Amino acid sequence: MHTKTHILVIRLSAMGDVAMTVPVIRAFVQQHPSVKITFLSKPFLTPLFEDIPNVSFYAADVMGKHKGFPGLLRLHKELKNLGVTHVADLHNVLRSKILRLNFKLSGFKVAYIDKGRAEKKALTRSKNKVFKQLKTSHQRYADVFESLGFLVGLDNPAPVSRSTLSKKSLALTGEKQGKWVGIAPFAAFDGKTYPLRLMEEVISQIQENNVRLFLFGGGEKEIALLRDIENKFSNVLNLAGTLSLKDELNVISQLDLMVSMDSGNAHLAAMQQVKTVTIWGVTHPYAGFAPFKQPLDYCVLPDLKKYPGIPCSIYGNKVYPGYENVMASIHPSVISAKIKTILDI
Repeated sequence: MHTKTHILVIRLSAMGDVAMTVPVIRAFVQQHPSVKITFLSKPFLTPLFEDIPNVSFYAADVMGKHKGFPGLLRLHKELKNLGVTHVADLHNVLRSKILRLNFKLSGFKVAYIDKGRAEKKALTRSKNKVFKQLKTSHQRYADVFESLGFLVGLDNPAPVSRSTLSKKSLALTGEKQGKWVGIAPFAAFDGKTYPLRLMEEVISQIQENNVRLFLFGGGEKEIALLRDIENKFSNVLNLAGTLSLKDELNVISQLDLMVSMDSGNAHLAAMQQVKTVTIWGVTHPYAGFAPFKQPLDYCVLPDLKKYPGIPCSIYGNKVYPGYENVMASIHPSVISAKIKTILDI
């Protein structure tokens, strides 16, 4: 090819979905070092890609200059001027479809994600459920690059070097001593959020073992709830609302373990190769959203004999009648035992 290969990668959505692309992008640049990538997403997600060679980040201002159809035409023109040669749409929604269509009409090679909607529907329906492991989101992303002619193997990811604590992080956390555990107790929907009173029991069961706990979350309501927990325990530090995303990632990289719901913080940890325990409610790892390269037994699940309808939905937004308190069926001792086993305490 006479021009340097330059792939535009589009994923405009939530933080967790974008974080799941990171191990795939890392693998890609390791296996195709001569290819340049421009990653298009929301501005606040820039830190996720800052340390990856050959990757530039382009911020989509979807509420401002890139809003609506005229804004997308403007964005297409801006991106075209960067010299891209291929387009990988890892989102496949109306906005990304319009963008990629404009590139296709201009003669560019374009590929997009197959989200597996039919098999996900079969996995989540209440009758005639087809309960089996589906392709992971990471593999679905890799498949898009394969459609463009670039194989991406995910089996043996190269080690990610952990960053040292930044001055701002260090001022909050102090030097690392003992084991550091992150706890991210919130998710977008109640059906996949472990009750806080039970999470407090988990904390009380692991706090005596030279363990320091860091709480992660966002939004005023969550921050207030996490401050309440912080005030109850001497070895708990609430980081929600105190650090930028970049500094939060910096602290996560130092953790010995992250404990999260089926939500974004799990992927922020796993993309940095931090051991990650996830607690699942009405969703299930079979849908393909488990954190990257984490052992299956790091997923803590409710009693599926008692709740055979799980998963009720892919994202946790739909809950079958009688399944409202699925999360409460997981005893805190199950989670604390898992943490102690992994940390060898």
